[in-house]
Amino acid sequence: MTAMSDTEFRRAGELTPAHVLRYLRGRGWNYTRDYGPGRLWTLPVQDEPGPAFEVLVPSRRDLRDYAERVADVLETLSVVEARLPADVLREMSLPPADWQYLRLMPPGPSGTAPLVDLVPALAGLRDLMTAAAAATVSPEPQPVQPSQKPQRVKDYVSSVRVDQTKVGSYVLAAHTPLSSPPAQDQLPFDGDGTASVSPTLEPFERLVSRRLYAGVVCARQAAARSLERDSLDDFDRYTSAGLSANLCESLVKIGGEESRGFSMSFAWSPEIPVDQSTPGVSLTMPMLEVLAEGAKDLRARLGRRDALVMGTVVRLRRERPYGPGDVTILGVLMDESEYGYFEHSGRPRRFRMELDPVTYDKAALAHRERREVVVHGDLEVRGSSAHLTRVTEFVVGHMED
Repeated sequence: MTAMSDTEFRRAGELTPAHVLRYLRGRGWNYTRDYGPGRLWTLPVQDEPGPAFEVLVPSRRDLRDYAERVADVLETLSVVEARLPADVLREMSLPPADWQYLRLMPPGPSGTAPLVDLVPALAGLRDLMTAAAAATVSPEPQPVQPSQKPQRVKDYVSSVRVDQTKVGSYVLAAHTPLSSPPAQDQLPFDGDGTASVSPTLEPFERLVSRRLYAGVVCARQAAARSLERDSLDDFDRYTSAGLSANLCESLVKIGGEESRGFSMSFAWSPEIPVDQSTPGVSLTMPMLEVLAEGAKDLRARLGRRDALVMGTVVRLRRERPYGPGDVTILGVLMDESEYGYFEHSGRPRRFRMELDPVTYDKAALAHRERREVVVHGDLEVRGSSAHLTRVTEFVVGHMED
């Protein structure tokens, strides 16, 4: 057992009973009974005979030996979790949050990871959070999400924190603080020591965590069925539950260039209990390879909203000298990069669209003067043809030399 320093002992005395109870409940400890001025919590020993672990949590901060009792709890947890008391103390002091654990399987000594594996894993984790948040704010399923994300999505991703790595091959721990939590000193607990906050009062961050879990589960199921049937037809079935090409691509990115398998597990803030089982999700190398193909298939078949196309007008057609008409552009689809600027994706192709009279005249001018155009609209792919519908912007560039 590692002794606590004076600073750690002082910080232990600053914790509230709610801090301690939340931590215990979130890690599988069970309230047993009241024991004088404290509550007895136990944790069964996994796969071993013998008595359960026990801690006595003081119920009031005005007890004269309050700091000593909390320090006893921390030292017991340190032994049970094989961690330093300081690490347990720091995590216990964090605000209410949902946790996501990404367990990588890199080659080499346990607890280390090659830089070339870790960098794409972190980028993929960021994109995964972005895809889940975008799916949460969208009023309807988006098999292919627009490149421009609402500010609320950006704010959410900025709030996600990556904690210290955990014991395991290489485990990245991310946590999202829940907005507007109950005050720690006023957090109500039932007689068994569990939080009594209504599960219907879920903040936005919890909704994103739920959507993230559902999306990862759907991705695994779609990949497994595709491998079994040797077909990508099942991906479309899961889009209504949160699966998107963006989410699939983020999972593939986590696997890195070698498509190394990994697993994800979820821990929910006990202030807002989750009443369903959420076992961890594992993705193998073959599954990641199928997810990459599934993402391409979703983009090819279902298109995307708020697409950005850059190119030149190559065909104009309308029935009368005035009125709406059909326009074809030879161009490329632009994507927003991780650095905030746009870059093209894929080879040039023809995009067809129907334009109103004013916009059609702008297209005719661009064609006559060989100017480049930039078009915003919803992309629909029908067989080998690409169509832009609901065109919201048509910008004519400078004249070519």
